[in-house]
Amino acid sequence: MKVIAAPDSFKGSASAVQLARAIHAGIVAACPKAEVVELPLADGGEGTLDTVLHSDGGLLVRTMASDPLGRPVEAGYGILNDGTAFIELAQASGLMLVAEPERNAGASTTYGTGELIRDALGRGCRSFILALGGSATNDGGAGILEALGARLLDEAGSAVPRGGMGLEKLACIDLSGLDPRLKGCTFRAATDVTNPLCGPAGASQVFGPQKGADPEAVVRLDRALARYAERLRLATGRDVAPMPGAGAAGGTAAGLVAALDARIVSGIDMVLEVSGFRRHIATADLVITGEGRLDAQTLFGKVIAGVCRAASAHGVPVAALCGGRSLSGREMDQIGLAAAFSIVPGPCPLEEAIRRAEEWAAAQSEQLVRLWLAGQSSSGKVKQP
Repeated sequence: MKVIAAPDSFKGSASAVQLARAIHAGIVAACPKAEVVELPLADGGEGTLDTVLHSDGGLLVRTMASDPLGRPVEAGYGILNDGTAFIELAQASGLMLVAEPERNAGASTTYGTGELIRDALGRGCRSFILALGGSATNDGGAGILEALGARLLDEAGSAVPRGGMGLEKLACIDLSGLDPRLKGCTFRAATDVTNPLCGPAGASQVFGPQKGADPEAVVRLDRALARYAERLRLATGRDVAPMPGAGAAGGTAAGLVAALDARIVSGIDMVLEVSGFRRHIATADLVITGEGRLDAQTLFGKVIAGVCRAASAHGVPVAALCGGRSLSGREMDQIGLAAAFSIVPGPCPLEEAIRRAEEWAAAQSEQLVRLWLAGQSSSGKVKQP
């Protein structure tokens, strides 16, 4: 019996790595001879780097960079076993780095993420994956381009201020000074966001408010990104404004595609590839995944939906553990999820549920596998352990 333990994190409670270990413990409690593969997963935001390195076994590099407001912060990125630099944008440009009263979508910059790319170039990396979830920014990736040598100039030929509001003054983008080491590099921008750069479904209007933008700022930022897109078109010949996914990470995907010839890829599909999930699923009997809450968002590009899609191609059933569930059986059928179970054994304070998440995940995993084995035994497919 081979089981893949492939959960997302329970945010604020347990990391994906911790949960994968807990699920592993529960599986072997029910079936001591089971082969268990721990493949913690993430959707491209905070924690994606840790999950990828856990599976790949690559090198974690820590260095100083600028946070979204330009302050020094220690940030990490990974160098995978094939030499690819794996950069989680949230490490240097993430919302988690900015206290709620400080959040300012107009001033926040992706410059620090560009510094991580520059550091990886210095270590010989020429293939890059950028996980774009969890950003605090709305600058279209302009900060990244500036850190790599681009010049963003106003009518007087002076550098525009960093951040989304600075793009209001943007007259031209000069890419002639881009780091020459970028020639021949490949970039993949990993996201499951399909928003365009501007408009009602664009980066500013949909995600700006959670990054500190009031209604007036949202309108200004949307116009600034439209101006930025036009200047990118003049500089590169690429019109990225209407591209699905261009609005990811405050428009960072747009800047990467236009200036660095990046390719937008599915975040969960990328994580499944890098983690080795696709290699293991071909010989698996069962997958146990999970996330903090199973709800309508689960149906649209989240980790569990991606796991189910990959597993269904091989006819492998997927069960999920969660803190809470509001999906109906019919909705689970839409994504191919066989069953879902809350790990919480009964009414309890939230603080206790957070504290005991790993313990309860292990206990529920044991019961899930016991039930699965009983079904397999009754059908004659396996013997009880």
